[in-house]
Amino acid sequence: MTIRVLLADDQALLRGTFRILIDSCQDLEVVAEAADGAEAVELTRLHHPDVVLMDLRMPGTDGLTATETICADPDLADTRVLVLTTFENDDHVARALRAGASGFLGKYVTTDALLDAIRLIATGESLLSAGATKALITQFLATSPPTPASPALRDLTNRELEVMKLAARGHANAEIAAALHLSVLTVRTHIQRAMTKLGARDRAQLVVLAYQNRLVTPDPR
Repeated sequence: MTIRVLLADDQALLRGTFRILIDSCQDLEVVAEAADGAEAVELTRLHHPDVVLMDLRMPGTDGLTATETICADPDLADTRVLVLTTFENDDHVARALRAGASGFLGKYVTTDALLDAIRLIATGESLLSAGATKALITQFLATSPPTPASPALRDLTNRELEVMKLAARGHANAEIAAALHLSVLTVRTHIQRAMTKLGARDRAQLVVLAYQNRLVTPDPR
């Protein structure tokens, strides 16, 4: 099954490089290119890509606004946004994650890291690329203002809460399974059920909800 990608970046040369790289993979395909946020939203609604590779800094409508618009559109619930950033503005990255972005990636990552990040984001299984650290995500989410606990949390079982907390601390399914003496399939099922009950778009949003509801707190740095 081919993963369909939309590129959103104001630099034509960079978009062209990404297109060549992505189209060289049998399981990936670029379906459209956007030079600004408004065009990214328009083309996403037209093509319904699996993943939007979104630069935050673009003229006119920026990538943050475009991310918020795409992730708030119920018709685009199956589209994942992977933010491109140089980590220059922590607040922008935090806002993108809270708006619904499924992860973020440094612009100067390796070729393999970029392709792997697109594949991982498409599955909804991972929040961060290999180049991002758990300390970084906790720092970003620590900027979230306190919010009232979601009533939907009461619908989660104790095991679902336990799995959700471990996922929020950056543990992969295999690590959670080992820690709780469960199978990876069982862990995946618990995460999926928690996402469904809380209305989370994907694993990334489940982690954001865990921090916003103070189920976990950022590790001290």
